[in-house]
Amino acid sequence: MEAEELLKRFELVKRYTEGDRDFTGINLNEANLSRINLSKSILRKASLFITNISGANLSETDLSEANLNVARLSSTNLSRSILNGATINVANLVRADLTGAQLIGSSLIRSELVRCELNYTNFSGANLTEADLREVKLTEANLMGANLSGANLRGACAPSANFQGANLHGADLTKAEINGVNFSNADLRQASLQQANLSGANLSGANLKWADLSGANLNGADLSDVKFSGANLNGTDLRNTNLVNASLVHADLTETNLINADWVGSDFTGATLTGAKLYLVPRFGIVADDITCHWIDMSPTGDQTRIQQFNSPSEAIKFLNHTPGLVRIVVDALLDHSANSTLATAYSEIARHYGAMSRPPNIEVGYRRTTLTFRFDSDEHLLPAAFLAIIPFNDALETQKNLVSVGKNIANQNLEKKRIVQLSQAFNAAMDNLNDVQKMLENLLNAARQTKFFQSPTQTILISSGQESLIVQSHQNFGRRSGNNQESKFSLPVGQKVVDFLASFDYLD
Repeated sequence: MEAEELLKRFELVKRYTEGDRDFTGINLNEANLSRINLSKSILRKASLFITNISGANLSETDLSEANLNVARLSSTNLSRSILNGATINVANLVRADLTGAQLIGSSLIRSELVRCELNYTNFSGANLTEADLREVKLTEANLMGANLSGANLRGACAPSANFQGANLHGADLTKAEINGVNFSNADLRQASLQQANLSGANLSGANLKWADLSGANLNGADLSDVKFSGANLNGTDLRNTNLVNASLVHADLTETNLINADWVGSDFTGATLTGAKLYLVPRFGIVADDITCHWIDMSPTGDQTRIQQFNSPSEAIKFLNHTPGLVRIVVDALLDHSANSTLATAYSEIARHYGAMSRPPNIEVGYRRTTLTFRFDSDEHLLPAAFLAIIPFNDALETQKNLVSVGKNIANQNLEKKRIVQLSQAFNAAMDNLNDVQKMLENLLNAARQTKFFQSPTQTILISSGQESLIVQSHQNFGRRSGNNQESKFSLPVGQKVVDFLASFDYLD
């Protein structure tokens, strides 16, 4: 048998040396072709069953539809080779070089590809079920629609690879470097992604039910419409992620970092959120029924310096379904481009002095009026924000006087001492910044107040997260279209109206 194998090798080498490159359909089963050089050959539909090709040079070789089942290809050079439709099941490709190779629709079931060079390789539609791909290099590789169910990709390095629509059910990607990868619409059910680097990855529409992402880095990832039901996200880095319309039913998000994440429209029914870091996360627009959440971290850096405790599930649900407080300034005139530019400059400068106003207002221009709406996660900013937001308008002084009157009543309200301190400190901070803001904007404001838009009557309304509203100023000519039926001068509500308004506030501890 050995003599027959040697003869096969001798004849093959002889033909290759003489310039023959076309070995289509050749039968080399069980032959020993280790370290042979067949670069740029044509081995289409060749039979290489149980053949030893380890250490060989098959670069740029056409092996389309070849049978390489159980073949030994360890350390073989297959760079830029064509293996489309080839069967390479249970083969040994440890440390093989397939850089830039094409394996479209090929079958590598349970094959060993440990530490292979697979950069820029095309595996689209390939079957890699239960393949061993530990520590492979897959930079910008194409695995679109590939079947990797049960595959072992522990420690794989695959930045910017394409796994769109791939099947990775039960795959092991522990500690894999897969930043910038496209996993959109992929099946990652029960996959292990512990401590994997998925920063900047696209997982939109992917199925990650019961997947383990504990300790993984998904900073800046697109997770919109992802199915995370039952997934383990304990300690996962989800900063700056897009979680819009994601499903996290019964997911574990214990101490997950969600700083600056957008989760509007997501479903957290039955999820665990204890210890989650939620700074700059919108507290509205989610489903949070039956959640487990004893406390959350609201500190800017997630260092637990600002903890929000909850005494009951209903308290946590109410907090996470917070309705933002609003400051609404209605102007009895239509906004023009010049006034819009002035507002943008003024509010940019105001935000520099009072950080809670860093979010620009929503501007709605109606048939006869312009409405400016400022949104705040904590109601403690409503009074001070209104105090500063009205600055560009001629109605500023009257409005600010009324706000000061409301502010003076804070200490007399039946509120916890720390709430009174919060409100007073926020309001005093705005008043302390008033002179600095006016000084910086002096020339702009002097010019603005000579224009029709800023001279027009205004109405300023505060709306708490508890949906209690308080009109703090309404110009006597606001809404009046003729010289008749002049309205009486506005009077600030007092007594129970103010009490109810302040009592409806929601606070960030």
